[in-house]
Amino acid sequence: MIKIMKFEEVPAAEVFKRTEPKVNVEAVVAQIIADVIKDRDKAVLAYTKKLDGCELESLQVSDEEMREALEQTEPAFLEILKKAAANIRKFHERQVRNSFIINDEDGVVIGQKIIPVDRAGIYVPGGTAPLSSTVLMDAIPAKIAGCREVIMVTPPDKNGKIDPSILAAAYTAGVDKIFKVGGAQAIAALAYGTESIPRVDKIVGPGNAYVAEAKKQVYGKVAIDMIAGPSEILVIADGKTNPKYAAADLLSQAEHDRMASAVMITDSYDLAVQVQAEIERQLPLLDRAEIARASVEDNGKIIVCSDLKQAVEISNEIAPEHLELCVDDPFDYLDSIRHAGSIFMGRNCPEALGDYMAGPNHTLPTSGTAKFSSPLSVDDFIKKTQYTYFTKDALSRMAYDIEAFAKKEGLTGHAKSAVIRLEEA
Repeated sequence: MIKIMKFEEVPAAEVFKRTEPKVNVEAVVAQIIADVIKDRDKAVLAYTKKLDGCELESLQVSDEEMREALEQTEPAFLEILKKAAANIRKFHERQVRNSFIINDEDGVVIGQKIIPVDRAGIYVPGGTAPLSSTVLMDAIPAKIAGCREVIMVTPPDKNGKIDPSILAAAYTAGVDKIFKVGGAQAIAALAYGTESIPRVDKIVGPGNAYVAEAKKQVYGKVAIDMIAGPSEILVIADGKTNPKYAAADLLSQAEHDRMASAVMITDSYDLAVQVQAEIERQLPLLDRAEIARASVEDNGKIIVCSDLKQAVEISNEIAPEHLELCVDDPFDYLDSIRHAGSIFMGRNCPEALGDYMAGPNHTLPTSGTAKFSSPLSVDDFIKKTQYTYFTKDALSRMAYDIEAFAKKEGLTGHAKSAVIRLEEA
C-alpha cells in the first residue's frame, strides 16, 4: 500500500529517493563496449544471442520486414500514429532556430550558423512494453532539425523480430535505417560504428541501467541527450481533486518500472486517504499489476502539506520529470514552477496525454536534473558555428585593445598577431 506521510517526515531530497538495486553495471558495460570496438558486428551479434536469446543473420531491418510490419499493424493504429506525429511536428517546428548575421559596423560582419548534426542515433526500448511513442518523440525532432540520417536501434525478441508497432512508428517518423540490437552493445555500435551500423554524432533515447551507463561511457566520443533514470511523476492535488483520477495518474507511471516513483502532494488529508484506497482498488486491474505494486510500495508516497504554496516549493526543490497540477486554476501556479520536465495543467490533463498525443516531447530529465536540463527538442540535433569577418580598417580600430588584453594575459603571440597587420605598409 502506498504510504501517507506528513511533509515534516519527508525532506524534499527524500521525496523521490528509491530503493536502488546494488548492481554495479560499470565494469560489465565497459567490457561490452571494448568488445564492440574490437570485434564490431561479430560482438554485436554475439551479445544479441547471449542477452536477447536470438541468432540474427542480419542486423538491419529489411524493406520486407517493414512491409510485413505495416501489414500487421491495424489501420486504426496507423491513423493514431499519424495524428500523434502531426501534433509532435506542430509543437517541435516552433523550436527551429535561425542563423543570424550582424553587420552594423563598417567593415565588420559577425554571425552564427545553425547546422544539424549529420547523423542522429535513437535508442528505443523493446521488451514487455514496446515504446512506439518514443520513436515519434525522438525521431521527429531530428528530422525537423535537418539531420541527414536518423539511425534507430531497438532490441529484437527471441525470434529476431521487432514489434510491428515500433516499425510502423519508425515508418511514420521517417527513420532512415533500423537495426535489431539493444542494450549497451547498441550504444557502443552507434558510438564507434561497425560493418553494419554506422557511427552517429549524437545518441538520444531512454533505456535501462546498462543503456544509461553505456551512454555515460561513450559520451565525448559522441554527444548524448541525457542520462535518464526511472520514470517519476509528482501530482499536486487540492481537496477537490477526484481521487479516481489522481490514483490512475499515479499508477500510469508506477506501471513503467519497479524503480519508478509515483508521488502525490496534497493539502487535504481526506483526499490522501481516498487516493490510497483508490490505488488499492485500481491496481489489481492493471496488466502490469506486479510491477506497479512494487513501484508503489517501494517508492510511492502521498505527502500531506500545509497548503498548495508549500506543495509548489517542494516541487521546485525536487524538480520532477512529470508534474501534474490538479487544481482549479493551474495557470495561477505556472509562473511559480521553476523546475520540472513537463507540466500538465488542470484536472483533465493526465500525464499519458503527453506520452502520446499532445505534442510536447516525452523524453524528459529525471532524478532532479530538470533543475539544469530540458526535454528533448530540436535543439538536441543542432550545433552552432560562429563566424567573423573584419576588414583591415575595422581591425585597426580594435588591434591595440587586443594587444593590451593579450599582454595582460601574458600571451604576446596573441598580441603580435593583432598588430603585425598594421605594421605593414
